[in-house]
Amino acid sequence: MIVQFTIYGEPVAQGRPKFSTAGGFAKAYDPAKSRDYKDYVRLAATEHAPKVPLEGPIGMVLTVYRSTPKSFSKRRAALAEAGEITPTTKPDVDNYLKGVKDALKGIIWRDDSQVVEVYARKRYSTRPRIEVKIKQL
Repeated sequence: MIVQFTIYGEPVAQGRPKFSTAGGFAKAYDPAKSRDYKDYVRLAATEHAPKVPLEGPIGMVLTVYRSTPKSFSKRRAALAEAGEITPTTKPDVDNYLKGVKDALKGIIWRDDSQVVEVYARKRYSTRPRIEVKIKQL
């Protein structure tokens, strides 16, 4: 089975966890921006989700399209759109992957540990988005 969908809008990478203490106990939680983006990813994935979460090993292809910087010349922007110039700046591609994987738990698959193959890449585009392709192996 193959599940494919697109998450439109500027991609948000998984942020570092925040910590607080309550009653002498430390508690870790997601930053608000990451938490909100995960909710948005869940919403986008829900309409493409199988009736029951996938079982067994899963492969995943993730393509992150970040906004083309306004500082790029028209020539450089065209090269970026064609994929000849790729983003080598932070955030790392695996931080985008972490956020998407966390969001899809319980919707597309039972647990993140089922994902055994991943291909992730960053690109520039005038239409920022994340394209997700999931295959049951």
